[in-house]
Amino acid sequence: MMNILTACWFPSPDRYDIGSDDVGRQDGLFWYKDLGKHINGDYSMAVVQANMLLEDQSQIESGSLSLLDSGPYGTFIGVYDGHGGPETSRYVNDHLFQNLKRFVSEQNTVSMDAIRKAFLATEEGFLSIVAKHWTVKPQLAAVGTCCLVGVICDGILYIANAGDSRAVLGRTVKATGEVIGIQLSVEHNASIESVRQELHSLHPDDPQIVVLKHNVWRVKGLIQISRSIGDVYLKKAEFNREPLYAKFRLRDPIRRPILTSDPSISMHEIQPTDQFIIFASDGLWEHLSNQEAVDIVQNHPRKVSLYALQEFSKASTLKGPAMSIRGGGINLSGKTLLAPPSTT
Repeated sequence: MMNILTACWFPSPDRYDIGSDDVGRQDGLFWYKDLGKHINGDYSMAVVQANMLLEDQSQIESGSLSLLDSGPYGTFIGVYDGHGGPETSRYVNDHLFQNLKRFVSEQNTVSMDAIRKAFLATEEGFLSIVAKHWTVKPQLAAVGTCCLVGVICDGILYIANAGDSRAVLGRTVKATGEVIGIQLSVEHNASIESVRQELHSLHPDDPQIVVLKHNVWRVKGLIQISRSIGDVYLKKAEFNREPLYAKFRLRDPIRRPILTSDPSISMHEIQPTDQFIIFASDGLWEHLSNQEAVDIVQNHPRKVSLYALQEFSKASTLKGPAMSIRGGGINLSGKTLLAPPSTT
């Protein structure tokens, strides 16, 4: 069990992490780590496991964001909310950051373009795994993950998201001293009207592109999210046929990809009033508003992840990873991985 839980946070050669609690702590199905160190400050993280096999991954990488010793330097945060199995989230955890370092090396800078190319390269890499094992393990085609990434470098915060995880900033209002929650990411879930409209505009000839099933909007009646890494059975016609399980096979052939791995990316200049960021999968946001989560981090800055887990344990539907980052000005530090993944 510990091996499964610690997979959500395992060291890499480039990780900058100090402190006595290097590997985190386990409490039943909870795994948490308070006040680890990254190059810009502190962080905390927590995972609530709901399934016998943990499908989710999360990571913090701090130090060089390039394959070159010359940098640039910063912090990378990833929350990967898997579904259908653990394979995609594990693959993303192993490859997305390395792909980003490769493109940053080529461009000699962190950019939205480098992040987008890293998502695409990771998607293509997992697609090759699915193709290689298609005859012996066709169900890999129905495994996927939401992917929420933050990159902090030179006073700039980049947020990239494919799926329905969310990043929320805690910012101080100078006039009152109140810390308010500001959502930084765009979500891709069919429950959101704008997402349904986007799907209809991309597939005008398919009246069943989104279906209301058991009071839940689902893409093709199968999945709630419209963007992910993996889920290639809804992207490539050759992987939506036998021997894939019948429940995943569509009646009509796929003429164009139904889902996409292309993330929504935004860039934010870090302000002196920016206190922390929370990265979490949708399992958290189904139970807490942006402001409620921000209040927890603000009011419990040193033990937020343990406090959050104790509170979240009262809600049996919670599961998954999350993360937050605290600090002021350019030195945005990390403070909270609150979290649970999704019911996607």
